[in-house]
Amino acid sequence: MTATRAPAPATEFFRDLMSEHATSVAVVTARQPSGAPGGLLVSSLCSYSTRPPSLLVAIDAASRSYPMMVNCRGFGVHLLGRADAELARTFAGPAADRFADQNWTWDDDVPRLAGARAYLRCATSAVLPHGDHAAIIGEVTDLEAVPGEPLIHFRRSLGWSLSPISSVSA
Repeated sequence: MTATRAPAPATEFFRDLMSEHATSVAVVTARQPSGAPGGLLVSSLCSYSTRPPSLLVAIDAASRSYPMMVNCRGFGVHLLGRADAELARTFAGPAADRFADQNWTWDDDVPRLAGARAYLRCATSAVLPHGDHAAIIGEVTDLEAVPGEPLIHFRRSLGWSLSPISSVSA
């Protein structure tokens, strides 16, 4: 097998390569400066620390949700399940009011969507701008989850399934 290399900087090559990295997706919500609920779909999300339990979410500076996320005191992370593809498309899309047809409530000052596979409420503990994104670290203050298969983003599309290769453990 021959490796493919690209000259630096290789933005498109990097983007294409990372599209081959399967990730779960989540809707991240926060209160907008206007007081209205805001949210967006993210695939750049990972656990950051276990002591204290923390997440890292990456937000594109070109996103209209960027000012909301880099200035919020807290946010909600809604891990999506296989049945949530339409919800994912809504929060990835251009709609001005993504909450219009959603079942949601306020969790103090964080919009909480009903029915997500998991919900993690986070207090913003750091915002780290880098390149064309910012990494936002949130300390988990509350969480709730139900069993289910995650919604997978792979090759720039949703709806991929997990299937075990074998009974090999990590």
